Amino acid sequence: MERRTFMKNSFVLAGGIYLSKTVGALRLPAGADKINIGIIGCGDRGKGLMTVLKDLGAMFNIVAICDVLPFRIEEAKKIAPGGNYKIYTDYRSLLDDKNVHAVINATPIYLHFKISSDCLKSGRHVYHEKTMAFTTEESLSFIKLVESRPKQVFQVGHQYRSVPLYARVKEMIEKDYLGAVTQIDCRWDTNRTWRRPVSDPKWERQVNWRMYKAYSGGLVAELLSHQIDFINWAFNTAPQTILATGGIDFHKDGRETYDNVQVLLRYKEGMIGNFGATLGNAREGYIFKIKGTKGTVELKVAEGLYYPESQTRKELQTVDGVTGATKIEWTKEGGIPVLPGKAEKDGTWYALKEFYECVQTKALPSSNVYTGAKTAIIVKLANESMYQNKLHQWKPEYNITRTT
Repeated sequence: MERRTFMKNSFVLAGGIYLSKTVGALRLPAGADKINIGIIGCGDRGKGLMTVLKDLGAMFNIVAICDVLPFRIEEAKKIAPGGNYKIYTDYRSLLDDKNVHAVINATPIYLHFKISSDCLKSGRHVYHEKTMAFTTEESLSFIKLVESRPKQVFQVGHQYRSVPLYARVKEMIEKDYLGAVTQIDCRWDTNRTWRRPVSDPKWERQVNWRMYKAYSGGLVAELLSHQIDFINWAFNTAPQTILATGGIDFHKDGRETYDNVQVLLRYKEGMIGNFGATLGNAREGYIFKIKGTKGTVELKVAEGLYYPESQTRKELQTVDGVTGATKIEWTKEGGIPVLPGKAEKDGTWYALKEFYECVQTKALPSSNVYTGAKTAIIVKLANESMYQNKLHQWKPEYNITRTT
């Protein structure tokens, strides 16, 4: 990468790397109306989405909430006390409410297909939490159903695709800032049980569904799917081989899903992706490193740094006087901020804002049924590899693209 080429493709300010493409600038269409939205599933994720919707009050009215657990309803009501919304314990009753224009499905993954299918068949737009589907068959069926309803928006909650920081990194990859990428190192570690308290044993499997294989994709679905999905998007790729291992290595509490996992993905581009998570150590927390011959990007959830390799660094050290750019500001570790400061908003905020715009314009979301299917299939194959001690190969029939 020559300095002049670098400066032609971008301009560098003291605050960080700014690329030429405007990303994440979602504008409210003229004359757009608020969307009346219902939330199905008031667990941790549902309540979190409810909080973000309140912040996007110019775009959304929360008109209905639904959960089968009464204490979840009470928890949700505390987020929006005195809210002008109806309360349901059966999502089918919510779908009978003609005042609901769109639905958020924040239920456990094993319920995703049934509930969102019914929402789509009822004529609603759907914001559907990740991971999109529990099985490969469900992923393929989702595509057929969504394609049969072209006027409805179906967005999957892999929100990195909506976040300016991650969009910048994708553009850096496309503009060859990193060179040939061969290694991707990802971790999402915590030191907690991941188990929720249960006041009555009868609620155990509904509250702690993440602990049981019949209901959950475990750490791969709940955490690592975000990073896996970003690599799919950034490189327009899919892994050719999937190998995973794991175990219940610390929390011997009757759970079935593993508390310590490692997924190894081999891509046709010559990349190896390492995706790991543990519930037994929080030291490194969230790590996302993309390593190329010209440089490395290190990402946290809300900030990122670009570390050029030694030769690239030499080419960037001196401003050539032609571009008029200001001097590059390096961190003490030798990195350049991808974007100045930390993100002002949570990734979910950007994703729901995109959902609003797509409903108004009938555009295909950046995280859609096709991209969601690919990631869901990878998650399914990784879990099968882990539980069955089996190497999986990617099949051509999984390379699904938009046909309508």
